Amino acid sequence: MQIPSAADTICALATPSGAGALAVIRLSGKNAFTIGNALFRTKKGKQKNFETVKPYTLHFGNLMEGIEIIDEVLVSVFKGPHSYTGEDTLEFSCHGSTFIQQRVLQQLQREGARMAEPGEYTLRAFLNGKLDLSQAEAVADLIAAEHASAHRSALQQLRGGYSTTIRNLRQQLIDFASLLELELDFAEEDVEFANRDHLKILVQTLLKEVHHLRQSFATGNALKQGIPVVIAGKPNVGKSTLLNALLNEEKAIVSEIAGTTRDVIEDHMVIEGLRFRFMDTAGIRITEDVIEKIGVERTFSNAGKASVVLYLIDPAKSDAQSIREELVELTDKTGNDDYDVITVINKVDQHPAIEKNIQFNEFPNPVFISAKEQMHLEELKTLLLVTAKKQIRSGDTEIVTNARHAEALTNAEVSLSKVLEGMNHQLSTDLLALELKSALIYLGEITGEIYTDDLLGNIFSKFCIGK
Repeated sequence: MQIPSAADTICALATPSGAGALAVIRLSGKNAFTIGNALFRTKKGKQKNFETVKPYTLHFGNLMEGIEIIDEVLVSVFKGPHSYTGEDTLEFSCHGSTFIQQRVLQQLQREGARMAEPGEYTLRAFLNGKLDLSQAEAVADLIAAEHASAHRSALQQLRGGYSTTIRNLRQQLIDFASLLELELDFAEEDVEFANRDHLKILVQTLLKEVHHLRQSFATGNALKQGIPVVIAGKPNVGKSTLLNALLNEEKAIVSEIAGTTRDVIEDHMVIEGLRFRFMDTAGIRITEDVIEKIGVERTFSNAGKASVVLYLIDPAKSDAQSIREELVELTDKTGNDDYDVITVINKVDQHPAIEKNIQFNEFPNPVFISAKEQMHLEELKTLLLVTAKKQIRSGDTEIVTNARHAEALTNAEVSLSKVLEGMNHQLSTDLLALELKSALIYLGEITGEIYTDDLLGNIFSKFCIGK
């Protein structure tokens, strides 16, 4: 994608398209004030000179097409470089008629503006140094946030998040890379400017920090997309009934016939600002049915990727020994035990004395419910919240939520590991410098200190027009 010319003055609707009470049309660029002067008149019919008015002021009047009034508008004035884009900017608040919106945009274009490309205002903010690239991406995340945790993480990143950490890491590498380059310039004199012991300590420290940030992506992605929760257990223990009860809708088919659920049924809900992705899975059992067998395999596969597993038990069909074996099988078949297990003893309406049975209290996070009668579901939600919040590092402000950043950090970690390995094997200075440069490039891609037109095009094309 070719980056649009920054010399143009651009305009676009900044509010959602369609009719509404009000619409905001944004005009930004070197000729924004000239265009505004040509079209705006005060209520007394006088021309306004936006170049001389105070910034951050509002002006009420009419937007004109020749001698005809298009609409009464309120104009907000922002003077560069102290604006969102870093350029002179006017925002016209007009009535929300789609006819009025189109006429205003047509007049702005007749006076020399052009329609903005998707994300072009934020692109200009980045190019003009108002935001780094990770902050610019946070703008899109903030607009798309549908729950409190996504909002918090996007807002945190917009305010700088881990950008400062990345820049500090990169600067330390630049300092040492410069010394290595200096050594290469004096290679014939066999001079060592960069102390190898100091460099090794630095690389080890940076590796730990990069590794920490990369690992935080699992948490960050869960906060952004929803914490994955798998509902697992033997057939007919009430998994689909529990999903329906949690979502308060008939999402999954409930039947007494074993093996009804053969594929993963997924939906989400928000509990106290945290988004959870619930997955109802096929009942775990040995079966000759080819399709059901695939469903069981998917149960283990999804459980291995989950943050929390709600393992359902029918107390009438299970004893302590069989439950132990089921939980061991779950760990063995998923290939890891990174998830937290909540042992859900279901159907307490049919077995009112079951909560006094101490054999069930030895299992991970036991909670007694009736999915069918919706008994004690609030207790389950509370336990689910507590479990999820434990997985989110308390007070950790540096959480990666962007897949592009996670990939760059992974590549930087590989390059730094090669630097450390090369030093241990007394690799030549030119090869060390090469790997250091690679690490610098990957870290620079996160904040936009290093970028290509293709990278910017890929990022900003996903924005809405007007932002």
